[in-house]
Amino acid sequence: MKSSVFVIPISILLHLLIINSSLFFLTPETYLLVPNIIYYNVSWLLITFNLNFYPTGRKERFFTNLKKLVYLYIIYGLAYFSLFAFMKEFSISIQYQLYVFLVICLCLTIYRVLFYIFRRTYRMEGGNFVNVVVIGKDGNLKKIKQVFDEPDLGYRYQGYFDEQKSESSMYLGRISDSYSYIIENSIDQIYCTVSKLSQIELKDLIAFADNNFKKLKIIPDNKEIFSRAMSIELYDTIPVVNLRKLPLDLEFSKIVKRIFDVVFASLVVLTILSWLIPLLYVLIKLESQGSLFFKQKRHGTNRKVFWCYKFRSMQVNTEADFTMTSKNDMRVTRIGKIIRKTSIDELPQFFNVLLGDMSVVGPRPHMELHTTQYEFQVDKYLVRHLVKPGITGLAQIKGYRGEILKSADIINRIRYDIFYIEKWSLQLDLMIIFHTILNTTKGEDNAY
Repeated sequence: MKSSVFVIPISILLHLLIINSSLFFLTPETYLLVPNIIYYNVSWLLITFNLNFYPTGRKERFFTNLKKLVYLYIIYGLAYFSLFAFMKEFSISIQYQLYVFLVICLCLTIYRVLFYIFRRTYRMEGGNFVNVVVIGKDGNLKKIKQVFDEPDLGYRYQGYFDEQKSESSMYLGRISDSYSYIIENSIDQIYCTVSKLSQIELKDLIAFADNNFKKLKIIPDNKEIFSRAMSIELYDTIPVVNLRKLPLDLEFSKIVKRIFDVVFASLVVLTILSWLIPLLYVLIKLESQGSLFFKQKRHGTNRKVFWCYKFRSMQVNTEADFTMTSKNDMRVTRIGKIIRKTSIDELPQFFNVLLGDMSVVGPRPHMELHTTQYEFQVDKYLVRHLVKPGITGLAQIKGYRGEILKSADIINRIRYDIFYIEKWSLQLDLMIIFHTILNTTKGEDNAY
């Protein structure tokens, strides 16, 4: 059996079974009313339909649409709790209902995990597969074949057709030979490299696929410029490629990230900085003259300049805006060495977060001098300024922090920054924060 039309209906029924059985056993007094039963089920169906939650792509894995799953839980949670506003005749414990809702979410998540584990196992045992061929060979063939070769995706790559003959075992013949091969070998999907076909050949292939119930997928001529962050938009019938569609371009994502930043920064200010500031004021003042805080102009979103705050860890000097801290730097005070080693000197930047200049997680802001220097030396350097800079970032937990000793240091830092921008999620932010705290407790070689 290569595919199943029953996967989505079964998933919908099982999801509704989980919701209804959880409500029946945990909160029967509010559930066993016909209007409420209808509301719980219809609201789930409407929300999942509007989120386009159920169509599952062949390449989709558990983490592929995790963000959509979180959105679903948030929206359904709002619908779930809004019902209680109309149930005044019942004595309702919101704390208990929160527990019930969390149980529902946990059960649904467990089902989702088990679903992908079962599907992966089933495909690796040979089920739910599709036979595919590629027509036309160019630089993309090697990349797309790597996807086909992943066993849990269920592709069975048979080979390719091209006008240029090859000794490769995957070469199946000329393009004109492909039609009979596709029919005789029950090929399900045809991938066509558009740069290798003429307009007439492409039209003939489209007609052949339509007349023989074969799925045809076009691989465009990308001129090696496409990126993982790209998306395709339709202007009438004309496809337009957006080369850098970022998760944080969405207003909803911006709001989620901002709420998280404000809540997290407020907690740090109230629980840590409230007592740390007076303590460090005394310690820093005892050792050297100068202010408690050090401020420096840094570049933020779209290169907007802002004042970035830190606890002062050096003697007051005239080189701070031009020279990065180096190992055994004589400017660093004794208390400065401690707070720099533990990254405590960065904590005042939570005030920058509350002011809206920074985020808890993002590309680290550089001095103005370095931005001017690296924007011409490092390819795509300014991409990092498409989002707010962060107190910590993906590059930092990967070891690319502090002094830049060689070109690879800044190049790899920018690569991680761009990856973070293109793949942002709240889950990624939490992972980076966790590893930042872990690295701080262990100590880092570049923290000096």
